[in-house]
Order: sequence, then structure tokens, then C-alpha cells
Amino acid sequence: MRQLPENAETEETVENKEDEQAQEAKDDFKAQISFSGSSTLAPVISKISTNFIEEYTTWDKVDSSLPEENITIYVSAGGSGAGVKAVLDKVADFGMLARDIKDTEKEKVESLQAFTLGIDALTVSVNPENGIIQAKEGNLTKDEIIKIFSGEYEKWSDVDPSLPAEEIVIVTRDLSGGAHEVFQKQIMGDVEVSKNSIQAPTMGALVSKIIENPNAIGYASYGITNQNEGKLIPLKVDGIEPTKENIISGTYYITRPLIILKDGELTKTEQIFVDELQSEAGQKVIEDMGFIPFEK
Repeated sequence: MRQLPENAETEETVENKEDEQAQEAKDDFKAQISFSGSSTLAPVISKISTNFIEEYTTWDKVDSSLPEENITIYVSAGGSGAGVKAVLDKVADFGMLARDIKDTEKEKVESLQAFTLGIDALTVSVNPENGIIQAKEGNLTKDEIIKIFSGEYEKWSDVDPSLPAEEIVIVTRDLSGGAHEVFQKQIMGDVEVSKNSIQAPTMGALVSKIIENPNAIGYASYGITNQNEGKLIPLKVDGIEPTKENIISGTYYITRPLIILKDGELTKTEQIFVDELQSEAGQKVIEDMGFIPFEK
């Protein structure tokens, strides 16, 4: 009787290996993926998710080795800090951040993986009817911004005597928002924002407040400002316009990354969707929504 070489695999061995591989694939499979965090990034992830689901519907259409189960992607907004907490508390697969990851957060997330999707900036924006656009030629210095947002300048006439003596309405994000931390660090420093400021729960709500009120001023997302072109006016900061070129070069310095983070290894479906976010199609959505795609 012919003997098999020592390293030869029997039919039974091959079948066992295939069964093991199939089981591993099954263990690695998750039909549902959840995101929580930044209100700036949430609509972007939602849009890419919608496009992805409309194209494939079930996971087997994406990869034939995956089960025929519906693709489900949940996205909830609550601020960048809430995104990190959701990952730590294991109530979301991914946290969405519109700011850098803090060192303290890196220490808490044991097996941190982070993926940069795009770049945003904070534009100091006003209502188109605000006289500051003409009076200051659409420009504020960093010192003037600090005096406005701290409440030292209470009326628009304090900024420029040609302006009416009407109260300045300051609009900020709430303290859990990534935008607040970026603005505090890059503009305000040790000076606190006025307690009389209106704290908007989302970046969309912040922008709406500026659109509604001729006396309002706030730090509006570059991407969301682009989505509302003409409805609010971004000012120059120290003579520098918040343009794509100036943001990429760092000349306009109130910038922030758009990041998703994960604790632990990605499942196969999570890796597929992260690849989609960073793909040409995903990056086009980021650009179409007014943000700057991230170039690796």
C-alpha cells in the first residue's frame, strides 16, 4: 500500500482545517457596527454608511466569504469626549473625534487604533448682516477674538466704534465638544470663555444660531460653514483666511483632525468599512461635505 509523505494532508485534515477557518470567520463576523461621538463627524460617517448599505445591502455582496446578513451601521452624536467614553464603556465599536486624542485617553484605551479621515478647521464666523465684516475688513486679531469670547468686549461698539452699541452674542459648543477644546487651546489659552455664551449641543446648532442672529459670533466648523455658504461669513484671523490651502499649510492654525478610534483588533467587517471610509469614494464624500480629505 502506498504511504503518504509525512507532511501530506489527508482529506479529513483538509476538511477540519476548512471547518476551523469557517468558524474563525464566523467568530470574526459582526453584522452591526456602531459609531459614537463628534457631532461634526457623525453626518459624514452617516452619509458614507448610507452609500455603502445602498450599494451592497448584505455583507456577502461585499465579500462572498461573509454571511448573507444585512449591513447595519449605527451612528450617534454626543461630542468627541463622549466618543472616547463610549469606546471605553464598550457601548460603541468606534469613537468619533474632531480633535487630537489626549495622552490621558491614550493611556486609558489599552489597544488603541486610530484612523484619520480628514481635516477640519474652526472659522470665527458671523452673520452676513454683521457690520464687523465692513468695519474690520473681515479680519480679527487673536487678541480681539479673546476679548470678544471672554466677554471683555460686551458690545460690538467695543470692537470698533463705528459699530452699533448692541450686545455681542457669543455662541460656543458645549464643554464635551471637541471644538471647545480646540478653540480653548489654540485661541483662548488660559482665558476662559464668557459664562454668558450660548452653548450649542452640536456644531449644526452652533451654525444655526449664527445664521439666525445678526449679532452672533461663534467658532464654526470649516466643513459646515462650506455647507452653509453665504448664510454666515468666516472672518480672517490675524489676516489669514480659512481657505483649504491655508489650512493644509498650517498658515491658518485653528485646525483639527477628524479621527475614529477603536480599542482592540478590528473584525473583518469593521476593517472593510474602515477601508471604505479611507477609500476614494469615502474621501470624496468627506470633500463633498466641505471638509478636507486626509492624504496619507
